Amino acid sequence: MSSSMLNDPLAASVAALPAPAVDAPLAAAPAPATAVFAGGCFWGVEAVFAHVKGVKSATSGYSGGEAATARYTVVGSGRTGHAESVKVTYDPAVVSYGQLLKVFFSVAHDPTQLNRQGPDVGTQYRSAIFYSTPEQKRIADAYVDQLNRAKAFSRAIVTEVAPLKAFYQAEDYHQNYLALHPNEPYIVFNDMPKLAALKQQFPDLYAAESQSARN
Repeated sequence: MSSSMLNDPLAASVAALPAPAVDAPLAAAPAPATAVFAGGCFWGVEAVFAHVKGVKSATSGYSGGEAATARYTVVGSGRTGHAESVKVTYDPAVVSYGQLLKVFFSVAHDPTQLNRQGPDVGTQYRSAIFYSTPEQKRIADAYVDQLNRAKAFSRAIVTEVAPLKAFYQAEDYHQNYLALHPNEPYIVFNDMPKLAALKQQFPDLYAAESQSARN
């Protein structure tokens, strides 16, 4: 991650976003489901989802490119097709895919920044939703359209909605990074405010204990 430039996170702050008009109902019984999101540096995105009730684990990794280039030193070139991504394993009986999308767009990142996020620049930091089912694509497309029509942000959403080819777990030292390095300047300036915003905007979904910390 670039630490030479520290910008205020979520610079395009907005009012509370509406709930998705199109969403899957909560499941009748607990069952594992997965979602993959990219929104800049995976440290902060992972930390946000790790503190959402119903999330069983949040894992940093790479999506969009090939297995041979799914390494941090190579992805950093911006030429691999990969985006720094987070795989969220969750219980759809507790939290819906649409609710995860609302968290993603509200506090996990700024979806109006093209091929960058805050101080980090390059296609590897792009905003993306990698769907694994037609239902996920339907819900994601509908929510992006809903937010754009409502002019929820001062600029157009640039989030890519793309099929998930594969998710490659990142190196061990990237996992649970925020919890292990809470005083690092990059974390303090760029990621801690995201957790504060999650707690403030989503009190019913906020989980005080990180799910990543248990893995």
